[in-house]
Amino acid sequence: MTANQTRAADETAIRNVLQGVYEAWNANDADAFVAEYTEDASAILPGSYRKSREEIRESMKVGFSTYLKGSTTTDTVRDIRFLNDDAAVVISETGVLFPGETEVPEDRVVIASWVLTRRDGKWLLAAYQNSPAVMKRG
Repeated sequence: MTANQTRAADETAIRNVLQGVYEAWNANDADAFVAEYTEDASAILPGSYRKSREEIRESMKVGFSTYLKGSTTTDTVRDIRFLNDDAAVVISETGVLFPGETEVPEDRVVIASWVLTRRDGKWLLAAYQNSPAVMKRG
């Protein structure tokens, strides 16, 4: 396999990890949501810091049973950058849709960064962070 083929395969594997997270969100399944996270994964969102896969899982479990119940997510990968053979950063634009909504309101669009690491040949999520997107106006 050439270097370009390897990178393409890695990019596909990374996109598949993210797709699994999105599908788990859409199913409101906290266990599946963190299935591809490292044990020591972290998540930083405005006003909160979760410092392990278990903290992330528990927070999502609570969310999916209350304020996130029935929600889905829209995600667009904007960039994948490899830091080395076993680490990558992904930038995406993400938004949460609540039941009955067809578009994400501008104030709920975020720009997210995902840090992935390859361990034992498998890509896993090591860190996630998001912040509100600054939307260009007219």
